[in-house]
Amino acid sequence: MSLANYLLVFVAGLIAAFGTALGTVPLFFLEDISDWLDVSLWGFAGGLMASASVFGLLFEAYRKHATFLQVGAGVVAGVLLVVVAHHIIEGIEYRPKDIAEGDFQTILTVFMVLLVHSFPEGIAIGVSFAGLDTATGIHLGGFTVPIIAIIMTLTLAFHNMPEGVAVGVPLNHEESVGNGRMFGAAFFTSVPQPIGAVIAFYFIQLAEAFLGFGYGFAAGAMIYLVVDDIIPEGLEAGE
Repeated sequence: MSLANYLLVFVAGLIAAFGTALGTVPLFFLEDISDWLDVSLWGFAGGLMASASVFGLLFEAYRKHATFLQVGAGVVAGVLLVVVAHHIIEGIEYRPKDIAEGDFQTILTVFMVLLVHSFPEGIAIGVSFAGLDTATGIHLGGFTVPIIAIIMTLTLAFHNMPEGVAVGVPLNHEESVGNGRMFGAAFFTSVPQPIGAVIAFYFIQLAEAFLGFGYGFAAGAMIYLVVDDIIPEGLEAGE
């Protein structure tokens, strides 16, 4: 597997991470985002992630004739990853301002927290590229990119937008934080996603036999994130 393929997967992860930064752009011109739009974004993101998991990742596992045991074990492992990740970062809090104005040590500490939080989302992107250049797909820049990979990348980019809003709103009221720092801080919160994408892609290439497990793993992590993160965030915004 060539270095160019890994670079492509990394870029896909960056595109998804860039969605978080885009979530702050409306705040360049507005003091705040309407409650109705905020709630709608969380609901839209949750719907996209759940649909992409079921009709994308799990359907791909079915199309590849993966066994129910493989996929089921993957789903359980994906859920456990998110549960363990939440347990690790439970009680650790940071403010968006800590990123926008923090020194290197503060940023490094926050990055480790975010690595645990965003890693599962990156895994979903990496797994979706399993059929790169080996299956029918869309021709982009000399690559044959699986349609599921494009769907997952765009889905997670959209999912990240309301998270960008959540990061940007408190920063927008800080006089010491300009638009550039707000944009950069939001992007930084999702930087671990391309890292997770490349690692997942690497392991999927090592063992094609584990592809069904990988699809289930990514789907389980994503669906649990919707149930445990996206829906509660949306309900909290709705209050």
